[in-house]
Amino acid sequence: MKRIITLAVVLIISNLTVAQVRVGDIVVPEKLNFEGEELTFNGGAMRKVLSFKTYSGTLYTKAKYSEDKKVLDSDETMAIRLNIASKKVTNERMIKVFRKGFDDAMFGNTQSLDERIEDFLKLFDSPMQINDFYDLVYLKGKGIKTFKNGKELGFIKGRDFKYALFKIWLGNEPACEIIKGGMLGVSK
Repeated sequence: MKRIITLAVVLIISNLTVAQVRVGDIVVPEKLNFEGEELTFNGGAMRKVLSFKTYSGTLYTKAKYSEDKKVLDSDETMAIRLNIASKKVTNERMIKVFRKGFDDAMFGNTQSLDERIEDFLKLFDSPMQINDFYDLVYLKGKGIKTFKNGKELGFIKGRDFKYALFKIWLGNEPACEIIKGGMLGVSK
């Protein structure tokens, strides 16, 4: 019995020591690990529509970045985490955001990515709920693995796909300027 109590205390203490960061009302881990590569919180921000918080976006990288172009051009493992903060964020709305984002990121020239974009959008066909989170993980030299609440949804190959996907939030015309600045650590 003493061993069980000791183990429980150790588990509770170890969970308390995991560093976390607050992004708006969302608490995210300071570090993530994907396929043995540790990524550190680079920055993040909460997207608001009018005064409603909709979702947060955070960027995890191996090295600290403050320039969008360096993130986009990098061939290092990195991730974007999206945390849903409102029931108004539905999978249908998220798919619309992705479609418009890919179109804006590629200046309407998505032909080389169209099949992969459609495969990616299918990963978002299940309903979204408040506190769901999605990890869009670029694996160096491979492509994007997508996770929902820690469960793998699928893989889309290509560094060119990563470039277009990350450009949705980090490009010249991002989906949300506040999230871009937050991800790069240049605004709060």
